[in-house]
Amino acid sequence: MMDQPNATQKLETDPASSQRDPEEEAVHRALEGYYRTGKPPWDTGVTPPELVDLVEGRSALAPGRALELGCGTGTNATYLARHGWAVAAVDLIDSAVDQAREKAAAAGVAVRLLHGDATRLDELDVPGPFDLFFDLSCYCGVPLHRRDAYAAGLTDRAAPGALLLMFGYGPEPLGNPIPEVTSWAAGVTADELRTRFPGWELIDVTPGTNSVPTFWFTLRRDA
Repeated sequence: MMDQPNATQKLETDPASSQRDPEEEAVHRALEGYYRTGKPPWDTGVTPPELVDLVEGRSALAPGRALELGCGTGTNATYLARHGWAVAAVDLIDSAVDQAREKAAAAGVAVRLLHGDATRLDELDVPGPFDLFFDLSCYCGVPLHRRDAYAAGLTDRAAPGALLLMFGYGPEPLGNPIPEVTSWAAGVTADELRTRFPGWELIDVTPGTNSVPTFWFTLRRDA
């Protein structure tokens, strides 16, 4: 069973910038910029209905262990914890993790919040196994050369039959406002996920309701 620390606990695991290549650095700077201005488009403060349905809907999952990748300010990690899940959550931006910690504490729930890189889970205290992974626009912003590492990290920590619920932008959704971040123009596709996640089945692809192409992907780890 995963440890349940106090909601205010923080693991000081600062991803060393020396490990990042120029594109990874560009992603980090861009994300920091969004949080500095207070306008990250993926961090609305509202839990998506797709996750709510998975947790509270007709075929709701029994609460288990969950890992959120790119948790932002903790809205969804806190939501899962409030519904009985043992939650770990990771984000690359330390100010977002600080806000997530405050949100969990205010809600009176325990969430293991980690400052780190979702593609380098071996460096973080998240051994798993996990029954649910949740990703709201994290993977589609990961540089292409780090996506296999992301998939391997989840696979190594997935319980048999675990689910991954992922929201992502399709290819070229917004042009490429930051040329050095090629992954943001590449987006994510169903075919890519089938290739990068061996041992998983892509069981659902549902278009999002955004003005640009977006999708909800659901993958299941082989039993």
